[in-house]
Amino acid sequence: MITCYDVIKTLVRTEKGTMMEPNRQYLFEVSSRSNKIEIRKAVEEIYKVKVQSVNTTIVRGKLRRVRNELGKTPDWKKAVVTLQEGQKIEVT
Repeated sequence: MITCYDVIKTLVRTEKGTMMEPNRQYLFEVSSRSNKIEIRKAVEEIYKVKVQSVNTTIVRGKLRRVRNELGKTPDWKKAVVTLQEGQKIEVT
């Protein structure tokens, strides 16, 4: 059985993610198999807030070279979650 902690991996703390917070938008790394409905339910259950919308995108991995070997960082899925008016996630 999938739990809400399997859907939401982490809250992404980057410069772009921090700049989105005054607009009630938060950036999450989520499971690549999850859909928008599962993400909405997981965020509402974990953080006890009301979600207005969820936008998702798949971030493609970059090619990396280590000595003579070519490699690739893994693909991952990110979700931009917009909260309803007056809602906020406390980030420490």
